[in-house]
Amino acid sequence: MKKVVLGGGVITCEDGSRPDWQGVVISGDRIERLVRRDDVAGLDGYQVEDLGDATLMPGFVDVHAHAEVVCRTAFRTIDCRAPECSSVEDVSDALIAGATDLDPGEWLVGQANLFFDRKLKEGRLPTRAELDRVSRDRPIALRAGGHITVLNSEALERAGIGRGFRPPEHSITGKPEVIFGDDGEPTGVIKEMDSLLPLPRPNADELRACIASGLRDFFTDFGVTTIGEISETVAGIECMNDLAESGELPTSMRVYLWSPGTLDGLDKVRNWRHHIRLTTSEKDLRIQGLKLFSDGGFSAKSAAVNCCYVGHPGSSGSIAFDQYFLRRAFLMTREAGLQLAVHANGDRAQDWLCDMVIKLGGTEPGRSRMRIEHAGNLLPTSETAHRWARAGIIPVPQPVFLYTFGEYFPDYLGAYGRRGRFPFRSLIEQGWRLSGSSDVWIGSEREATNPFFSIWCCMKRQTYSGLTIDEDEALDFDTALRMHTIDAAAVLGEEDDKGSLAPGKMADVIALECDPRKKPVDEIRRLKPTYVMSRGRTEKHAAPRH
Repeated sequence: MKKVVLGGGVITCEDGSRPDWQGVVISGDRIERLVRRDDVAGLDGYQVEDLGDATLMPGFVDVHAHAEVVCRTAFRTIDCRAPECSSVEDVSDALIAGATDLDPGEWLVGQANLFFDRKLKEGRLPTRAELDRVSRDRPIALRAGGHITVLNSEALERAGIGRGFRPPEHSITGKPEVIFGDDGEPTGVIKEMDSLLPLPRPNADELRACIASGLRDFFTDFGVTTIGEISETVAGIECMNDLAESGELPTSMRVYLWSPGTLDGLDKVRNWRHHIRLTTSEKDLRIQGLKLFSDGGFSAKSAAVNCCYVGHPGSSGSIAFDQYFLRRAFLMTREAGLQLAVHANGDRAQDWLCDMVIKLGGTEPGRSRMRIEHAGNLLPTSETAHRWARAGIIPVPQPVFLYTFGEYFPDYLGAYGRRGRFPFRSLIEQGWRLSGSSDVWIGSEREATNPFFSIWCCMKRQTYSGLTIDEDEALDFDTALRMHTIDAAAVLGEEDDKGSLAPGKMADVIALECDPRKKPVDEIRRLKPTYVMSRGRTEKHAAPRH
């Protein structure tokens, strides 16, 4: 079908765009050209969607998201996040209310924020005893952002965690740890172990329903038209494939196989076609790369850093795998044409990865160029960025984390944690091309999947408690917008196809009722498009507000 989408103005995210453009002409799933309203009268056979004074923009590209995970939070998960739950008592009340819909003995799973202990008025996590008061008959897992979980006594028993328990050496997110009290009994706090718990999972029909509704609610509704998906399960990927086949997949998916996790072992990743059923077009869904974890999270004090954690002399996190494994993964992905994406929160983990990649000859250009996830969130010394350059990696920071936990770095790392927090302006001025992404997972902030919230984080640099971090690193709207459109598309090697409005590019178009460049910064945080087109299909067309 041929269409013309008209508004009052166009933000193309292309250099040299004309100020008088007011619409885009679309043929099938591609943009033919940009037009003024006066040009439309001469077009025959085109369906016109006139959005009045709306501002047209390219669809957003979220290069790092756990879409399946956040979609599944609609399945038997109780929302215990602050600020709505601001105390331990609030958390207990939410869990008790949520348990009424469960069968006797069924797991009760709560979703709590990253750094939940900092966001409750008690300044600590709920205890095992407090969860026992909610129920001693059913297992309870309060997941505080995916790196730390609090279990009640029944959950500990079902997980086989008791006095003298020794956790395995590895999990999919970092080095597992169980916290024991002075009496030798587990306190209920576990770290990097959620993947090892026998938590409930949706069946095939439930999973499809969760993904179909969740992609729209969490992503399409906010104008996201392309997702770099850090995959959770093979079943989830195949659900997305089936949604694409039936015309119900609202976004393009670029899938990273999480190993161990989605597939166990590098050989299975290399031969993923033997293990994952894909039948849809690559424009809808493509296996993009491999995701590895080289360290853990700051909230669990398991990110590998170049200093010691406050109150833990000699403890600075650990690297999750050895040089030989990284070498195999690096060479395998290169040979298979897959993009290697490695989680590395801490600067020591990033330094180690880059040094190894430099020894291996550096990365290659193109779609398979290696990424380091979270590089650029905390950069205490410039030497780490110099290593990025020598290795040729792509840094992939998350502006939303400035709000989520940017103010807490000094509490964990002392003075070292005050240096180089989300230094976006400095990096861009040095020539780095940065992207913005949500890294939405269990316990993410409610606004995390709205790219306008992430843009606001780049501009306002305000934390959860209202503090401002390093105002001199703030970005203007246009620069922050590029981080979430054309520069994000570059991370996926798709800047020639996505991320801007230009002839020949994919017809990923969104529209706002206002011109966001003219809005006060604090209003940008809650902007939401009224119109979304993905791959030439209209996915959202809300009536304008009056």
